[in-house]
Amino acid sequence: MEDRSVSARGFNPTGTVLLILLGLFLTGAVLWVDWQNGKSLMSSLLLPFAVSTGLVTAIGYQAIPLLKQLKMGQFIREDGPQAHLKKAGTPTMGGVFVVPIGTILGVIWSQFNPDAIAVALTSLGYFAIGGVDDWKSLSNRKNEGLTPKGKLLLQTAIAIAFCGWAYYSRGNVITNVHLPFQVVLPLGLLFWGLAIFALLAESNATNLTDGVDGLAGGTGAIALAGLAAIILPKEPSLAILCICLSGSYLGFVVHNRNKAKVFMGDTGSLALGGALAAVGILTENLWVLFILSGIFAVEALSVTAQVGYYKATKDAEGKGKRLFKMAPIHHHLELSGWTETQVVGVFYAIEVLLVIISLLSRQTL
Repeated sequence: MEDRSVSARGFNPTGTVLLILLGLFLTGAVLWVDWQNGKSLMSSLLLPFAVSTGLVTAIGYQAIPLLKQLKMGQFIREDGPQAHLKKAGTPTMGGVFVVPIGTILGVIWSQFNPDAIAVALTSLGYFAIGGVDDWKSLSNRKNEGLTPKGKLLLQTAIAIAFCGWAYYSRGNVITNVHLPFQVVLPLGLLFWGLAIFALLAESNATNLTDGVDGLAGGTGAIALAGLAAIILPKEPSLAILCICLSGSYLGFVVHNRNKAKVFMGDTGSLALGGALAAVGILTENLWVLFILSGIFAVEALSVTAQVGYYKATKDAEGKGKRLFKMAPIHHHLELSGWTETQVVGVFYAIEVLLVIISLLSRQTL
């Protein structure tokens, strides 16, 4: 029988090599943005980025042993890739030393800008939901936390609260969605449904992406840096918050790269998506956010397609067919012969490309 497995042959970097490449790219990108905007050292993005990265890296060395002492070991799905079973017991909830540092530094560096505070609180709200979910999973001694309905209700509540702030601070002008070539869609009340959906979809998509060492943290850091570069000329306070969070997630990858010493958990992944969506909404950059979130969207859509295809192809015995070997799609690639670092490396490269496309697209709005 023909082997239809695929692999990224000839490209199999170590986790450390990927970390170095990620760090060099992000540092170079921040320096380029500072140069493009004529920033001095004290007003540059490089300083908050470097401080966030260094602080999370340093605190991680203290936090990880503490998580181990608290028995925060991750439970691994038995039906997942067999190579992941050896990761059982690796401490999770790494978001507890990533999100607070990034948001607090971002708010302070933005001089307590109200919009930065609103985005930070939204991210921390999703951080709290993820924390409860992770804690319940660990308490139940299995990979099950909040019920899907309960989790969605809590996420929706935070999304509605943030949208209320967005309307209060920006008014009806925020309901215009800007598309390429100066096309503007005046959505009016329909915009708020789209905004709530963006917050829910983004936070859950980044959560689904968190399944391979260094994947969600690295792609998230790239996306946040790209968003910072795009909004800096008009929204410097929110750009600073984004770059602080980008540095925080880079600092996390220092500990989360293959082979991971800690996992992010819902604590960090939900907060990542919440921050991206909140900034995209406030800065009227939903189109740009859509492009930047390409990796996260594909991950989420692969799960939706898998479930839908399985249900649609059920036979008389109630068994359906699978569209992918396993969803999200990064697990499909693993089961098709890719190593974890191959998946992460290719996804990093794609996210960089999406940032470039977003920067080019922004010029046509």
